[in-house]
Amino acid sequence: MARNKEALLLLIDVGPSMHNVVPEIEKVCSMLIEKKLIYNKYDEVGVVLFGTEETKNELTKEVGGYEHVTVLRDIKVVDGDLLEAFQKLPRGTYAGDFLDAIIVGMDILIKKFGTTMKGKKRLCLITNAVCPIKDPFEGTKEDQVTIIAEQMTAQGMRMESVVVRGGLSGDACQGVLDENDRLLNIFSRRTRAKLSYVESPISLLGALRTRNISPVTIFRGDLELSPKMKIKIWVYKKTSEEKFPTLKKYSDKAPPTDKFATHEVKVDYEYKRVEDPGKVVPPDQRIKGYRYGPQVVPISSADWDAVKFKPEKSVKLLGFTDAGNIMRHYYIKDVNIVIAEPGNQRAILAVSALTRAMKEANKVAILRCVWRQGQGNVVVGVLTPNVSDRDNIPDSFYFNVLPFAEDVREFQFPSFNNFPSSCQPNDQQQEAADNFVRMLDLAPSGKAEALQPDITPNPVLERFYRFLELKSKQPDASVPPLDDTLKKITEPDPELLSQNKGVVEEFHKSFELKENPKMKKSTRRLLREKPSKSPEGEDHALISVQSANPNSNEHTSAAKVENIGDLTPIQDFEAMISRRDSPEWVDKAIKDLSNKIYDLVEDSYEGDNYPKALEYLIALRKGCVVEQEPKQFNEFLRRLCKFCQEKNLNSFCELLASKELTLIPKTEAADSEVTEDEAKDFLVKREPMLE
Repeated sequence: MARNKEALLLLIDVGPSMHNVVPEIEKVCSMLIEKKLIYNKYDEVGVVLFGTEETKNELTKEVGGYEHVTVLRDIKVVDGDLLEAFQKLPRGTYAGDFLDAIIVGMDILIKKFGTTMKGKKRLCLITNAVCPIKDPFEGTKEDQVTIIAEQMTAQGMRMESVVVRGGLSGDACQGVLDENDRLLNIFSRRTRAKLSYVESPISLLGALRTRNISPVTIFRGDLELSPKMKIKIWVYKKTSEEKFPTLKKYSDKAPPTDKFATHEVKVDYEYKRVEDPGKVVPPDQRIKGYRYGPQVVPISSADWDAVKFKPEKSVKLLGFTDAGNIMRHYYIKDVNIVIAEPGNQRAILAVSALTRAMKEANKVAILRCVWRQGQGNVVVGVLTPNVSDRDNIPDSFYFNVLPFAEDVREFQFPSFNNFPSSCQPNDQQQEAADNFVRMLDLAPSGKAEALQPDITPNPVLERFYRFLELKSKQPDASVPPLDDTLKKITEPDPELLSQNKGVVEEFHKSFELKENPKMKKSTRRLLREKPSKSPEGEDHALISVQSANPNSNEHTSAAKVENIGDLTPIQDFEAMISRRDSPEWVDKAIKDLSNKIYDLVEDSYEGDNYPKALEYLIALRKGCVVEQEPKQFNEFLRRLCKFCQEKNLNSFCELLASKELTLIPKTEAADSEVTEDEAKDFLVKREPMLE
């Protein structure tokens, strides 16, 4: 059995009051199954519908009652057939009783698993809870819910309730809503149950926990307040970025008839000398080296192991400071939650006392942490008190890693207060900006906050899961457009913008944008003003991409330079690479200017041509960056430097190094294969490699 295997039973209200929400429920349940097929393929999932016209469950046959509750799918290992079931859920015709559905679901789990899998059996209820619950034969409804909750706890079951409200729930009797909310809250207090209210399709997508991740401690040990005072604690991750599923390499070379072929690809690496490519260098003859100035310092594995810092596993208090001293932008990496050791009453009491004292004094603690033995680094972080507002949940701490000096990036900007009054907003502009901000408030009064992190799914990941499911059925399928619900996460609400069109227009009028005449020039054109052979003067020296006619093959500039002359070679080069009537002009311009640089360097006497060659090389580099041709420039510069070394013209390479003219890295041109470090080290004198 898989370690994290889960048994999940979905209890879905499909009564008349839920018909407008069922399409969104189909999406979120499909998403849940898609994730389980990727991450938890051994989980078992079943589906129970209530509010249906027919009745189909074992309890009705055995004891009677529990009408309009239908077991759509018995609980079994998740598969693609379940996805098909969620493509079109049946619409019910009767008011749904969620207590009947909970009891039927519990009966299914008890009969299937008995007392096994405690803590891994989960009920998920999705309803708007607007329909009244039937009165029990004995006692009150609260007594009935309490008995069900106690039985749920005894069987090791958890429950997750997603209650649809707001515009999605339609009209409902307030008395019925209050009563049902009170009953659902009993589950939250009496058993391991989570209750969520949603008011939009976006929050519905995120409210249902679609992936089961078992909590794993990253530290179990003592919080050392002093050498003689220690508190037993456990540390878990509270937030951690969800990554894309790991993509593995597979081969299609296996015979189609081989049913047991794994199609896995194994990668082996061989190290060879540059001088002797045919000979493989064995591991005992290889050593790592670290650049130190112009030389490479070899460091063996034994040396590296000896120089590593090896602190003892511990979490130690360094001191306290005011909460205001820790800026929000200091937080780096994931957030951890620190709790007292479960079942240790003395530790729970100590953590609670420390948490409340820090909260009252508005203090935070600074800790030195080494989470595991042999960890190669020490973490310093801030411990923030988290006082619980529920009786059955103890107090805890949140832990955030703080940066060291090397991790901080300082950017100095002038204060707006130092600007002249003409550069500061007037009262009318300030009011327009205030109205614009209020219009886009995500938490307006009387409504639930939109885009809450706890219930807002990652649209990029969700789109990937849906495309993966589509691709599994249709290998040739193209990427579908972004779902409308997911689109609402990535774009402003169009309905809100249309309702407040006046506010948007007023903000737009208050901050008039004026075209800067200096910025009229196209970014895809020349760095100098006037190419040679331009009879029309300066106005025709610039190539304007915006004014080009897409239906015409005519070049938009009057300067049709076809060769690089001797009088103004740089201007000629710039004019040629700006021509858009054929892509060949860019290659020709780069080639011609490269040849001129070669000739200048080769024909120089005691470096008399070096300044001019350097000027041409700078222009060539800029042109290659603008035209996204880094490969051509990098190859040319490598050949040029090799040529200088062969012809004993090293002084030119030294000139390039002094001017910091080097290869084009990825940071300047995305198509470049050269990293920033490789570019910096290119013209650094290299020592012979150490064997």
